[in-house]
Amino acid sequence: MNLLITLMTRLRALKRDASGQDLLEYALLVALIALVAYGAVQLTGTSVNTVFTNIATRIGALPTGAPAS
Repeated sequence: MNLLITLMTRLRALKRDASGQDLLEYALLVALIALVAYGAVQLTGTSVNTVFTNIATRIGALPTGAPAS
């Protein structure tokens, strides 16, 4: 029973202590920014890959020795 009372007392003290709340908010903000950055890199990476694939296909289709226009 004494252990339960000690545990309840500590939980109440943690509930009143809001010092970790700011850290949690910053961590959530950083996680959100990381997710947005990851999505942007994925989307941009796919587009850039498509552009370079098109360029490589056009270069490969040129006859040997022909000037590129």
